[in-house]
Amino acid sequence: MSDSSPSTGSGRSRAPPTRRRLFEAVVVREVRTVVRARSLLLLAATLTAVVVGITWIGDGFTAGYLPSIVDLLTPLELLVPIVAIAFGYRAILGDQQRGELDVLETYPVSARELVLGVYAGRAIGLAVTIAVALAIAAIAIAVGGDDPVRVYASHSGADSPILFARFLVLTVLFGLAVLAVAVAISAVVSVTRSALGLSVVALVALLVGFDLAIVYGLAEGIVGDADLLYTLAASPLSAYRGLVLETTVIVASGTGPRVASPVASLVGLVIWTVASLAVAVWAVGR
Repeated sequence: MSDSSPSTGSGRSRAPPTRRRLFEAVVVREVRTVVRARSLLLLAATLTAVVVGITWIGDGFTAGYLPSIVDLLTPLELLVPIVAIAFGYRAILGDQQRGELDVLETYPVSARELVLGVYAGRAIGLAVTIAVALAIAAIAIAVGGDDPVRVYASHSGADSPILFARFLVLTVLFGLAVLAVAVAISAVVSVTRSALGLSVVALVALLVGFDLAIVYGLAEGIVGDADLLYTLAASPLSAYRGLVLETTVIVASGTGPRVASPVASLVGLVIWTVASLAVAVWAVGR
């Protein structure tokens, strides 16, 4: 990011970097950081191995796309947040510890542009990690499936790679929402130990806390039965689960009650992403 302005041969100084160039420099730097981080590459390889392994153990390679989605949904509800937190919990903190946040005083880049650049770079790495893992599983299913619709034989043609592609996109969106939370954590803490501790708290809240709060609200009558489909969108995990079930499993099988509102769930993930990035911008700019 050091676009200094040395003198040119004609004696004129080079123009200072524009906001767009600085934003692009931040994005490229973060992508390079992800590519060079052996721990993140190992995590990506582990995720791929787990996804392919679950698909193989569950006979997804021969059963088809839809059974594989059902097998992968619960493990990914746990694995994706862990991977997303690992990608982002030190994103801003690392800059702070190296003194690179001083760029806000040196160059014409705002806290918002810096945070969005960091998030965009990390998001590219995370999206590729998740997409590659699921794409490899999808290719294996396409090559190894003998009778891809035998489980859902009453709905001929229901099992489709389009459903798996939809599952892949929704999983990436879920990961990006959790990544935004991780970036916010990295912006509000000042030491690595605090980042780790807050990340663990965030994981527990995302994986268990919000769902338990919804169950408690339902049991105490705070949340009515009619409102449950929309209340689930308040939890990123429930929003993701509801989106997958509503847009892949239930759509394909054609049976079963509604388990979530797809629109509300999608809006819930967007709100989590935007709100978390807003917190990060506030923390960096203060």
